[in-house]
Amino acid sequence: MDTQARVVIVDDSRLIREIARDALAGRAAVECCESAELALEALVREPADLVISDLEMPGMTGIDLLARVRREHPGTEFALLTGNATVESAIGALRMGAADYLIKPIQPDTLALVVDRILAQRALVAENVRLRDTLTTLESCRTLMRCLDASELYAVALDLMLHSLERSRGLALFRRGSIPLSDGVSFRGFAEEDANRIRDTLMSAKPVDADSVQETAVIEESELHGALRSIGIELGPTLVVPLRGREIEAGLLWICREERNFGPVEIERANMIAGHAQLALANAERYNHAKERAFIDDVTEAYNARYLLQATEHEIQRAERYGRKLSVLFLDLDRFKLVNDNYGHLVGSQVLRQLSEVLAGCIRQIDTLARYGGDEFTILLTDTDHEVGLTVAERIRATVADTRFEGDRGDAIHLEISIGVSTYPDHSERRDTLLDAADKAMYLAKARGRNVVCSAGALDE
Repeated sequence: MDTQARVVIVDDSRLIREIARDALAGRAAVECCESAELALEALVREPADLVISDLEMPGMTGIDLLARVRREHPGTEFALLTGNATVESAIGALRMGAADYLIKPIQPDTLALVVDRILAQRALVAENVRLRDTLTTLESCRTLMRCLDASELYAVALDLMLHSLERSRGLALFRRGSIPLSDGVSFRGFAEEDANRIRDTLMSAKPVDADSVQETAVIEESELHGALRSIGIELGPTLVVPLRGREIEAGLLWICREERNFGPVEIERANMIAGHAQLALANAERYNHAKERAFIDDVTEAYNARYLLQATEHEIQRAERYGRKLSVLFLDLDRFKLVNDNYGHLVGSQVLRQLSEVLAGCIRQIDTLARYGGDEFTILLTDTDHEVGLTVAERIRATVADTRFEGDRGDAIHLEISIGVSTYPDHSERRDTLLDAADKAMYLAKARGRNVVCSAGALDE
């Protein structure tokens, strides 16, 4: 149901005010004021669509009120009432922005027709503005459809949302589909120091579930508000917009209210952007699914060497950006040729698949496991220094040695593994040399008797 228009009648004559009120009954919500000063107070208290004012009044005149309304309430239409209108006064009022003028004594039917016409024109202009803004928003949404990286898509959607709603501060919190149970975050309008603190808080405490909000809503208090308040950052009322793909992608955009509330038009616009973003997410999911299949090893269902090279480059850039460490583990089964010779390559492939599952169980979701080739595997340990990398490698070595792998006849197969460990930036700042250092450390482990872990630092000894 449409909201009824609001009209303010300003006249020092009680009779005129009552005639106007009766004439507009049912057409608009009418408030009557006996002076321009009271009318300005009424507009501050509640905006109006139209002000109809007498030209000559004690104190502030109708022309003075027109000037104030145009300056202080530019979205409000204005019409003048006068008992002695001249061409000059009418032209002057129209030039100042008045929509029309009426001559006293006013006729109720005439007043009703003028008000209907002004409000209809106002509605038409508003609709044209809405359509123009909608078209602009739709044109902007084309950018989303060109995004095939989901993480980038959330950030682009956040930028579009802030621009369209004319806000400057917000954040996108999302579940990274390529890394299950892992979250990502993008910021706009926060100081770098605050953004870093927010990121650390969100990534460690995880106060918000990407599936927790089902529809666009203004939220004044939530777990996110509390988490940020604990580090001295007030978020204030926020417009929360959920984004979901068709498979596993899910995220939330948080737009800070700032100086003004979110109106129905803004929420409609936010939902429009969200709709296009969700289509783009679904498209990105399909693309990444096809791309991922090209990066999956057929035997073990771990990532392949092609993916490893891209992931290593990406993780090095990330480690450099945030001043973090990255450890690389190169793993090679000891004497695996005997398994193939004794049980056949089919059993050998089954054992490699079992080994892949064991290795995946030894690392975190944010780490990367890849089959480098043959019986060699590589693991990227995100945000991990060298000492921790060696500890993880030793745990993997012991786990593999203690695991019972099964042959085709239920025979127990025991494996041993040699592991080399290198770390960015300790042993190299480049992808190829970092991987090569871990590879050489692995061969050193074999030279030292196999079933051991060796550091790339030992290569200098």
